Amino acid sequence: MLGRELIFAIIGTGATCLATVLGAATVFFFRKDMSPILQKIFLGFAAGVMIAASVWSLLLPAMEMAEEQNINAVLPAGIGFTAGALFLFLLDKVLPHQHLDDESAEGLHANFHRSTMLVLAVTLHNVPEGMAVGLAFSVAAQTASAGTITGALAGAIALAIGMGLQNFPEGAAVSLPLRSHGVSKGKAFLCGSLSGVVEPIFGVITVLIAGFVTGIMPWILSFAAGAMIYVVVEELIPEAHLGEHSHVGTLSVLIGFVIMMVLDVALG
Repeated sequence: MLGRELIFAIIGTGATCLATVLGAATVFFFRKDMSPILQKIFLGFAAGVMIAASVWSLLLPAMEMAEEQNINAVLPAGIGFTAGALFLFLLDKVLPHQHLDDESAEGLHANFHRSTMLVLAVTLHNVPEGMAVGLAFSVAAQTASAGTITGALAGAIALAIGMGLQNFPEGAAVSLPLRSHGVSKGKAFLCGSLSGVVEPIFGVITVLIAGFVTGIMPWILSFAAGAMIYVVVEELIPEAHLGEHSHVGTLSVLIGFVIMMVLDVALG
């Protein structure tokens, strides 16, 4: 049973990782870095997708599962969500990383190269994404054995599509700036690709934890939702400069939210 869930999770997170790799490959076709407007659009879109995915693909299923287990839905949703946000908060404080527009690094001090620090910054974004997609495909694998594959698998595919849509520009957002800073195309592509590898890793780890601890799925789904919302509030929205009343960034958040919501509701 767990083997089937792992296979599904690897396929799902592998697809989203591939989207990051394809985005990083744009460094071989474009010479210039992304324009500030385009960066706002991509960051805002990613924020909208992750907000919608947190609600429809994680929190709502978590509450439904909790009720099936005769547990007050507020407990796993509230506690799990808070724990996920705290986990990303601690990871943000511990993991050495640096954002493109920042001169100083964050996290614990480390003598890493700038390119490594940039990759680690994007890696923070991809941790909850890998957890979410891995869990969604794990649930799809469970329902597949019960003969009800259509709804859960469609929902997992919708989530993977949404994450893939925002992972493609995310890969480019790593490789293109590195190239403009003098890094070779090959190394820039490798750095952009490596930022997505964390998704299959955390997807598999999360599925293994969920498989070995009975009744933990509602809690861990909420955990992933809290982690994603932390990324949105702490990183994506500020980096989209929404504090400067950017209409482009705001519109991109709304578009991303609607697209992810439509995908999840229509397919799931």
